[in-house]
Amino acid sequence: MANESVFKRYKNNPIITAAAVKRANSIHNSAVVPFKDGYAGVFRVDEQDFRFTLHAGRSKDGIHWKIDDEEIKMKCSNPDIPESKRNYDPRITMLDGVYYITWCVDSSQGPCIGLAKTKDFENFERMDNLFPPANRNCVIFPRKINGKYAVLHRPSDRGHTPFGDVFYSTSPDLVHWGTHRFVFGPLQGWQSTKVGPGPAPIEVEDGWLLIYHGVWTSCNGYLYYAGGAILDKEKPWKVLYRTKDYLLAPTEIYERVGDVPNVVFPSSAVVNDKTLRLYYGCADTCISVAEADIDEIARFIKTHSF
Repeated sequence: MANESVFKRYKNNPIITAAAVKRANSIHNSAVVPFKDGYAGVFRVDEQDFRFTLHAGRSKDGIHWKIDDEEIKMKCSNPDIPESKRNYDPRITMLDGVYYITWCVDSSQGPCIGLAKTKDFENFERMDNLFPPANRNCVIFPRKINGKYAVLHRPSDRGHTPFGDVFYSTSPDLVHWGTHRFVFGPLQGWQSTKVGPGPAPIEVEDGWLLIYHGVWTSCNGYLYYAGGAILDKEKPWKVLYRTKDYLLAPTEIYERVGDVPNVVFPSSAVVNDKTLRLYYGCADTCISVAEADIDEIARFIKTHSF
């Protein structure tokens, strides 16, 4: 079975380009969830002055989107949380009727992970950052594990990190984080430079299905791919299966050509019945979608595992 038989790209990709927001230079690496009778999302918009901002968006079908021209204005009751002019790569997880957003915040000490919550995608409350610098990727599990909130994240450095491992951490209150566990790191081939968590993990029969990004370094820079893993249900730092073959690669022109060439960056996934719709950034320029049967993804991971 070839990997192309797993994920099928939407025929009219990309679904979102810079034309969706007035001052946008690009829109990519964004987060989408089911909401009411349609969908809602938080979108990364790189503006024409190269500020990176987060914007709310809504859609009836998850394909055709109306994204706010103005960036999200978050309420924050803690004056000790500094504002940032560069906010990017959001993820969203719904827990008990509340939508939690994690994203990368640039600070003077380096990138760290921001946290906010909303119930309506109109009013957003900023919370304390999850981790100190440096950290670039973070996603919250969609339920508590052994009574605690849980995340997957990727420690980083100040620059465009030439390394990266995935870690698991827990919290009793979304404020105090500990029990840090190594999950997995780079391996050979398309994921030999660094790896990082993608959309919120999806609970399946065998454990937690994780779509992640893997990077390898060519003579022309970094290339980003999407892979998959199945993690233990009660001890998610234990990897049961992990793909040695990628699930999605930058092969289309809109994935190969852009501000950062040769990138597919999986950032959100929506499951309808047994179909998983993957939203991913393309070449740091636009957003596309691809769909697959969720059982087929799990079979592929098991049969193409290390």
